[in-house]
Amino acid sequence: MPTKEKVLKDFEFVDGGHKFICTVEVPGQTGMRPWWWFRLDNGTSTRYAPFEASASDTKQSVQARIIAYYAELLAIEARPAFQRPVWRKPERPTPPAETIPVPSPLTPSV
Repeated sequence: MPTKEKVLKDFEFVDGGHKFICTVEVPGQTGMRPWWWFRLDNGTSTRYAPFEASASDTKQSVQARIIAYYAELLAIEARPAFQRPVWRKPERPTPPAETIPVPSPLTPSV
């Protein structure tokens, strides 16, 4: 990762009526690269980490990627939930009925 002077700093922008607050953070585990995080300024504490930070990041490129990521999140949330059919134990096939010969009035009984 380049020196801290070359890394894009935190920034905010507004898109579609939403204010996005974007930050670069290094994960707590040693050796991991920094990631872009964002949250919406809507009172919730939900944060999203859509992609790794890179030396070539510009405000415009990060903003475009975050907008696309958030649009995909909204599309996923808008999909109807897939309802699986309720599982039931398969029914056993009914055995064929036994045929009991019925004596015919024409046959002599023994």
